Amino acid sequence: MLEETKIENLIYEIRGKQVMLDSDVAKLYGYETKRINEIVRRNIDRFPENFCFQLTKSETNKIFSLRSQFATLKSERGKHNKYLSYVFTEHGMMMLAGMLKSDIAVEISKRIINAFISMRKFINENKDMFKRLTIVEYEMIECKDKIDELFDRLEPKKIENQKIFFNGEIYDAYSLIIELIKEASVRIIIIDNYIDKSILDMLVYKKEKVKVELVTSSHYPTKLDITKFNQQYPNLNIKYSNIFHDRFLIIDNTLYHIGASLKDLGKKCFGINKIEDKEYLTKILSSIN
Repeated sequence: MLEETKIENLIYEIRGKQVMLDSDVAKLYGYETKRINEIVRRNIDRFPENFCFQLTKSETNKIFSLRSQFATLKSERGKHNKYLSYVFTEHGMMMLAGMLKSDIAVEISKRIINAFISMRKFINENKDMFKRLTIVEYEMIECKDKIDELFDRLEPKKIENQKIFFNGEIYDAYSLIIELIKEASVRIIIIDNYIDKSILDMLVYKKEKVKVELVTSSHYPTKLDITKFNQQYPNLNIKYSNIFHDRFLIIDNTLYHIGASLKDLGKKCFGINKIEDKEYLTKILSSIN
């Protein structure tokens, strides 16, 4: 059975409330975490937000950052859970203990409540120190945000809504198209009247089972080129059509409009735009089929 001093190390302040993680609560009571959460879900009317609430991702990260500061808490239990953790306030713990109905639950609950009381007393006696630490923490977060912003500027970004490449930015444009091709999990459709070997070279980066369809009016690639490509990188098909003037790229269910032929990326100033309206995607697909 844990001592009160150890239980105190399991109490954190989130949203101005002192709380305990569901995984820690389960461990104290000798239950599985999912069993504790099942009890809450089945009796949700007894657990309002001031009794129990779900953490955000940033709040979860904050708790496990604090845990690492305690030498006695080596376990990172719950850190990599698929679902975000729940936490219980002092009132939530009292409600939960009453529902578990066991001698062990009653004894543990007494220790937990005493730990909550001790923590409140400790925080009240050291509130000035915590205020100064909070100011330092916010300054560190602000500093980190500025550093992240700097690195974001230095690193090449994936396309969000639109991207313009200027004359000579051949490698950057090529790299972006490669990244988009790598993202595809189901299909890639390239609509371009001027296809050459460089486009096939880009497509070798696709995932193995991703289907590729080239829509073009040119005479390349030939059926022989397609056959040879498919022997090593399967699922490439070609359709010949002269109904398109502009270039389009479809990655799964995302449509991009490209202002230059893929074989001429970066040779002149051009733009790539993500088209959010799914109606246009539907119309283009129907035009192909």
